Amino acid sequence: MIASISYVKEVMGELKAKKKYGQNFLIDANIVDNIAKKACDKELKTIEIGPGLGALTERLLVYSKDVDAYEIDKDMYERLVKTLSDERLHVYLEDFLKCDLSRYSEKVNICANLPYYVTTPILFKIFESELDINKITVMVQKEVADRLKAAQGTEDYGALSIEVQYLYDVKAEMNVPASVFYPAPKVESTVVSFTPNRARDAQFEKGFFELVKNCFRMRRKTLHNNLKDLYDEETIARLYAECGFKDNVRAQELGLTDFLNMYKMLY
Repeated sequence: MIASISYVKEVMGELKAKKKYGQNFLIDANIVDNIAKKACDKELKTIEIGPGLGALTERLLVYSKDVDAYEIDKDMYERLVKTLSDERLHVYLEDFLKCDLSRYSEKVNICANLPYYVTTPILFKIFESELDINKITVMVQKEVADRLKAAQGTEDYGALSIEVQYLYDVKAEMNVPASVFYPAPKVESTVVSFTPNRARDAQFEKGFFELVKNCFRMRRKTLHNNLKDLYDEETIARLYAECGFKDNVRAQELGLTDFLNMYKMLY
């Protein structure tokens, strides 16, 4: 079994965890199995990001139709293809952030123990892709989980929160202590799942998400200051009047409906 301290220590005697890739390996078989059960469907493909030694991959194969895994580290890739020989597993030595997701036309699940240093860019790539997603299940740093679920007006609330609210129903599945990793990280983790809550409209979403990101471009600035490089003063004044915004409003004070109204008025 890959998710064990003995196996991980044995392998890491030969390979070294690379700090630049944020490599921390799960060593609790029960937690790994629980994540895979929550993430998968026997009828669907699962896309895994950053399989590492394959602890989660091993269990995803049990509960999925097949698995496509994206690994950026050549050493881990070579070890994984030797360890797990299954015709239903396809491992790509590829940076997920650069891969072409248009290769997928079928409905998929996504599952990952995301490297903390690159969590947000990966989530944005998934959310803004045209994948036909059944469910996303990811383990993230607890503070990222707080941002995903953040309420309007709180410090953690931002562009990522808005995209998530617009696209998904979000659920914190379980908290995961640092002690079930080797080497142990300095932070706690949370497994979060995302279930789509609406039909997708790629053209609308592209423009809407771009507007939201621009509104949060400089968090400490007012909404007006974030918009003035994009729109003329007359347009901004009309926007404020029609949406009923106060002059010094900041993006984090606005809700999803406010952003949708802004976009519909502007475009």
